[in-house]
Amino acid sequence: MNDLCADIGYKSINHFGEELCGDHLEIVEEKENSTVIVLADGLGSGVKASILSTLTSKIISTMMAEGLPVEECVSTIAATLPVCSVRGVAYSTFTILHLINNDTAEIIQYDNPHVILLRDEKNYDYPKTEMNIGGKKIFRSVIKLQENDIFIAMSDGCPHAGIGLTYNFGWKREDIIDFMETIVPAGYTAKNLSTMLVDECNKLYGGKPGDDATACVVRIRKRVPMNLLFGPPSDPDDANRMMSLFFSKEGKHIICGGTTSSIAAKYLGKTVRASLCFEKSDVPPTAEIDGVDLVTEGVITVNKVVEYAKDYLGENAYYEHWSFKRDGASLISRLLFEEATDINFYVGRAINPAHQNPDLPINFSIKMNLVKELTESLKKMGKRIKVSYF
Repeated sequence: MNDLCADIGYKSINHFGEELCGDHLEIVEEKENSTVIVLADGLGSGVKASILSTLTSKIISTMMAEGLPVEECVSTIAATLPVCSVRGVAYSTFTILHLINNDTAEIIQYDNPHVILLRDEKNYDYPKTEMNIGGKKIFRSVIKLQENDIFIAMSDGCPHAGIGLTYNFGWKREDIIDFMETIVPAGYTAKNLSTMLVDECNKLYGGKPGDDATACVVRIRKRVPMNLLFGPPSDPDDANRMMSLFFSKEGKHIICGGTTSSIAAKYLGKTVRASLCFEKSDVPPTAEIDGVDLVTEGVITVNKVVEYAKDYLGENAYYEHWSFKRDGASLISRLLFEEATDINFYVGRAINPAHQNPDLPINFSIKMNLVKELTESLKKMGKRIKVSYF
């Protein structure tokens, strides 16, 4: 078994004036290291397109994850979905990315723009085999994965961006490849790459998209473990056991909380050096302990990280807030969202006396809820999470 994993991110914008997106992306975990990703583009836009694309992506992803052949998936779609009375066609176009054991990618494409593969940061022209299934021309490719491979799947709203505005014939495939080749070397996550691509499409449409546009980026990378310690143990006698488990794990170490950092410093035989520099007015300053990668305040900082994590899974509008700033919440966000793939949480259940002030809106249940919300958001990002309570 290799130590590769897939970082998956996507973003959509709706056709101007439509409440619903006519594109739909479905991700199904087939088994631990195998994933089926389906991007479907429903005919037209609005409600009808949304229903067609949602049904198409859900049916195909579920059937593929169960190991059924693509011929059966396509024929099932044709037989299941209602036929459009205007066009006489029963289903949407689709792109299937089937990652098998994080070792091989099977790509199946029907009428969507062809998937772009960037290998060694340059466009890679992968082989395609043409198939005819129920009178539909479908392309199939099987590719051996390499570290840093980047797959870009799109609906046709992306290459159509700017037609009649910025460009006569839209944002051509070669232009999209040039754009992605320029930003990929910076090491952005799949989510940020898809956000940048779709935001650029939105600009080319003049902020009024003439079609639904969706981009899904899959970045193949090595697994990176990380460890986060939050709060002291409920039994002070457990402190040494908690610290020995935390520091014995490979990967970077993040400590959140004043009392927690004091216990860690004592365990390491080091001192806590506080920073008096406020990088951000609503996030307390960080500190330093020799042998620890990052030391921050607890509840207020983690609450900000949760806020960033929820936004990252949606519009990703706060990306510019945390992507370069040096406050504790921004630093944690970069480590957890961009760098880590496997995160171990060590959570202390001690009740902080400072939080018992009735004037403070912080209590024990809020702290536990923060851990729950953060770990759930990270799981949705595709991270492997393990939580140990003390």
